[in-house]
Amino acid sequence: MALAEWFGGRFLVKGGPQEVIEGEAPSRHVIVEFPSRAAAERWFNSPEYQRILPIALRASTRDVVIVEGV
Repeated sequence: MALAEWFGGRFLVKGGPQEVIEGEAPSRHVIVEFPSRAAAERWFNSPEYQRILPIALRASTRDVVIVEGV
């Protein structure tokens, strides 16, 4: 089980082919849906995520954004 799933997250997009038709975009996207903003913040601030974050930062250029929506 992925760490995000421990916090109620559900992967909606995880990589996959893409075509940028306007502007610029990263080469890969991951979108995780959480049941609430609080759950997303708990995941991001968790000791478990913070422990692996340095590895992710060395391996990739990242933008992590919490967006409230539909």
